[in-house]
Amino acid sequence: MKTLQDILNQRDLSALFQPVMDISSGAFLGFEGLIRGPADNTLHSPVNLFGAARQQGLSLEVEMLSRQIVLESFAAQNLPGKIFLNVSPDALSDPTFRNGKTLTYLKNLGIDPKRVIIEITENQPTFDFEDMRNALLHYRSMGFQIAMDDLGEGFSSLRLWSELRPEFVKIDMHFVQGVNTDQIKQQFLRSIQGIALSSGTQVIAEGIETEAEFKFIRNIGIACGQGYFIARPSPTPPLNPSAEVGCLVNTNHPAKQPYSNTRSVTVETILRYVDPAQPGTSIEKIFASFSENKNLRAIPVAKNGRPVGLINRYELVDSFAQPYHRELLGKKPCTEIMNAAPLLVEKSTPIHELSGFLSESEIRHFTDGFIITEQGRYIGIGNGQDLLREITKAQIETARYANPLTLLPGNVPINEHIEYLLQSGKSFSVCYGDLDNFKPFNDVCGYRKGDELIQFTARLLANVCDPVHDFIGHIGGDDFILVMQSKDWEQRCHRALSAFARTSSALFDKDHLSMGGYLTGNRQGRIVHHPLPTLSIGAACIIPKLFGSHYEVAAAATAAKKMAKEKPGNSLFIERRHLYLHEAVEEQHEADEEPHEVAKEQHEGAGAYYG
Repeated sequence: MKTLQDILNQRDLSALFQPVMDISSGAFLGFEGLIRGPADNTLHSPVNLFGAARQQGLSLEVEMLSRQIVLESFAAQNLPGKIFLNVSPDALSDPTFRNGKTLTYLKNLGIDPKRVIIEITENQPTFDFEDMRNALLHYRSMGFQIAMDDLGEGFSSLRLWSELRPEFVKIDMHFVQGVNTDQIKQQFLRSIQGIALSSGTQVIAEGIETEAEFKFIRNIGIACGQGYFIARPSPTPPLNPSAEVGCLVNTNHPAKQPYSNTRSVTVETILRYVDPAQPGTSIEKIFASFSENKNLRAIPVAKNGRPVGLINRYELVDSFAQPYHRELLGKKPCTEIMNAAPLLVEKSTPIHELSGFLSESEIRHFTDGFIITEQGRYIGIGNGQDLLREITKAQIETARYANPLTLLPGNVPINEHIEYLLQSGKSFSVCYGDLDNFKPFNDVCGYRKGDELIQFTARLLANVCDPVHDFIGHIGGDDFILVMQSKDWEQRCHRALSAFARTSSALFDKDHLSMGGYLTGNRQGRIVHHPLPTLSIGAACIIPKLFGSHYEVAAAATAAKKMAKEKPGNSLFIERRHLYLHEAVEEQHEADEEPHEVAKEQHEGAGAYYG
């Protein structure tokens, strides 16, 4: 039987690849490279292989060879997407790994480093965090991305996340398997998803083995998945998910709603002013205030205008109801009974953010209420009941104007949101999405198939939006509006077009796919060929100073959409003339020249096509 040294000398290792799925689009983001020893050897298992390597002091040699075998097989098969390479912390600091050998090897194989994700495996209890961070900065500078493996399993996962700031985190399969029936695991995944959204990290759920697990992962918005249900590791992996998995991605569940009127409503709307008590105010006097005002639930305590505590009505009443408590506590300062760590909320905080925080925090913040501040100074209090009332009112208003097919906001909230951004002076981009050749598809396949394609497009566009910075609305029919403030909005549009091109075929009949479209008769009785539906996006860059209303913004987006539709296939056209116009106005302001004439000379050809 071959020894470990024999295996190294003969390079007798083989690579397997397991797909990592982009759940929003249904396409494979890339593949994780795995390694196996000789089939007829006890070292076939990676556990035994790397265990023997550690015992014999050959860990780095085995890891280096494994990486080479994986990359060679990945290149030989010309696999699409990204490759996840498992790398141990020891290897990161090893000179042979850091001196550029891996980069040279990639170049020889024709693999762009931007397609390589270094997946850090946490296999030891202590790390030199500073050394790892410096090493990863070095690799990022060469184009590599970073993933952190098995979040939740190791010794210091959350600190690793905080220190390394990876582009991807993989949740350990323990928290994924059975998550559909385990509330603790569900809460863990939701919390991790919340942190990921705020830190710009994509979450990969490992170990998905059942349809129920997949659906839960999909429904809470986790970006990516990996596991036997999606595809097993294989020397020659599939390039697309199975029909079973594809159907789940395309299931007609409502498109996620990244926008609500609660975004433009702040905590100030539920503010109630209550005279604050001073820290030296007696508890007896506080009790008297509660007795005089039956509707008063809490009294804030402030010193020099700064909040220092909050006193709850029911806790004080319960305390005074006990024998001798009133006599013992009545003359003492109210600081003795106040909550010295109340929830402080700035008045400009959107109520949807406060609602999200309260749902994850202690129940007392909801029942006791919270102190509202302006730049740290006390201005009033709020309570959970008023917060719920305001959120409900905003949600009813949103639902009133929602499109019934996709449940996305319709024309009224679209226009209100654009007006809000114009008045706030914030620059943004408006992207007008429209399906090409939709009418013949609807005529040939029927309105139910047409509705299915519209819902599919709504989900796809909603999934590429940043839930914090972007807004999506449904004008009607097959027309959508994306109002985007995310910095990478252009890349998100390209991602939408790419996802539509890869996944929309699941909605078309095989005969139509083979023909590349449909044959229908026109009014003159002639047979006409219509191509399959594609997606066109016209984008206009909006500078608020140059637009007087949402009507002007709509006109600019419509013009850009028409330009996008002139090019066949899935295409993006970006109208940048308004940026040039703005620059011209700024440059010529002192010279007092006519800005539009100056801009005219500069913006010829400013629009750009992307196929």
